Amino acid sequence: MKPDSESGPVIDLNADIGEAADEPGIAVEAALAGIVTSVNIACGGHAGDAESMRRAIEWALADGCAIGAHPSYPDRAGFGRTPLDVSAEDLTALLIDQIGELARIAEASGTCLSHVKPHGALYHDASEAESVAEAVLAAARAVDPGVLLFGAAGSPAVGWWSGRGGDCVHEAFADRVYERDGRLRSRDLPGALVGSARAAAAQARSIAAERHVVAADGTRIGIAAGSICLHADTPGALAMAEAVANELRAAGIALRAPSRGPSGR
Repeated sequence: MKPDSESGPVIDLNADIGEAADEPGIAVEAALAGIVTSVNIACGGHAGDAESMRRAIEWALADGCAIGAHPSYPDRAGFGRTPLDVSAEDLTALLIDQIGELARIAEASGTCLSHVKPHGALYHDASEAESVAEAVLAAARAVDPGVLLFGAAGSPAVGWWSGRGGDCVHEAFADRVYERDGRLRSRDLPGALVGSARAAAAQARSIAAERHVVAADGTRIGIAAGSICLHADTPGALAMAEAVANELRAAGIALRAPSRGPSGR
């Protein structure tokens, strides 16, 4: 989508794509690229291959979306949701391969990566283990020193990255339910997903306009985010994205991708 140009409050709306394996899922991903301002493209760890990466980059370029890499543990069977016991050195090498492959395809298409956002277990482990966060940062910098790093708003991951000079974007979620400690409810538990487009839109507005989210138990949690995520595989993802975008604009909040730093090349 074309970024909004209005002055005033601004937030990024991002979606994880390049993960679908069937035509209906691919159609949803293509449509999402026309609504959001940033896309996070699976690059072979949990899903995706060269063809899906090229396709997703084409959508992003056509719709004016910022392009991000969405690397993960190499866990296609578990969709990247199973932690991997691997050394920081080996993890860095695995992530360089994934991010680098997407970067090469982007370069061949005349563009470059804007950001890196870990997926699944890697995303959560980066906020639990400094060594994992360091591996993500090292891999991102090895491919392109100018990329932004997306992490959970207020998490240790963004603190560690910022402390090492990384440019970070604090991310929150419109389609996931929060626990009272500020973490996302585990997908292994019932009620992990926001149940309707209306509820997702209300949660996004609360995050963007009021800087808080209401947890599953009713606790009000402060949250300061520069980007709001939607997952393409959430049931009703397209309706949710449309509702979220409309709700944010109705609240006077412009949708615009964050600007990356210089490439350093």
